[in-house]
Amino acid sequence: MQRDGRLGVGIIGAGRVGPVLGAALAGAGHQITGITNGSDDERVAAVLPGAPVLEAPEVLRRSELVILAVPHGELAPTAAGFAEAGLIQMGQLLLHTDPAFGYEVLRPAAERGAIPLAVHPAMTFTGTSMDLRQLAATYAGVSAPAAVLPIAQALAVELGCEPIVIAEGDREAYADAIATVTQFSRQIVQQATGNLREIGVENPGGFLSSLVRSTVDQALAEATPAIPDTL
Repeated sequence: MQRDGRLGVGIIGAGRVGPVLGAALAGAGHQITGITNGSDDERVAAVLPGAPVLEAPEVLRRSELVILAVPHGELAPTAAGFAEAGLIQMGQLLLHTDPAFGYEVLRPAAERGAIPLAVHPAMTFTGTSMDLRQLAATYAGVSAPAAVLPIAQALAVELGCEPIVIAEGDREAYADAIATVTQFSRQIVQQATGNLREIGVENPGGFLSSLVRSTVDQALAEATPAIPDTL
């Protein structure tokens, strides 16, 4: 498969993540070849205007890079199913976005000639164009076989992220860290806003927004190692 730096990008999964990543790569100069149907076609069309809506086999046929942005439980069977159906092309880049898996989950496709990549932008997606701005301030956990790790890192950079390499054996710990932050933060905010709403505070989310952001910023600053003074 010939590449000149510009890839035909197909997206399997039209939820909150896939269309946004497609839009980011389109902004980096790549071409969107197609996206599978989703539950909110208007939102997808707003993020990826003009992108062809196709069945998965046609997306795979047209694309040099395929983004698998599917639910956690569907990733392994989806990749295996494409491989078993003979839909994988030799040298095709196959990238998934699930924090819990490294590249081994794509082994059936890799055995058919695909290049397996795991790239997880560490952010919560809204599925709208607002996410594109957030991507530019986000790290991405990347995993790939050593020979193709630079490809995964380069794609993360083109998404706007700073790539951080996560070893295959460390993916479980990585996923636990991501889940802890997202679930705990959401639960705490929901509890606090509920308490304020019960005592009559209007717009409790707005009331707490500055407090939450400043507290999180302070906690992150405290967690960042200080640069030693060498003077």
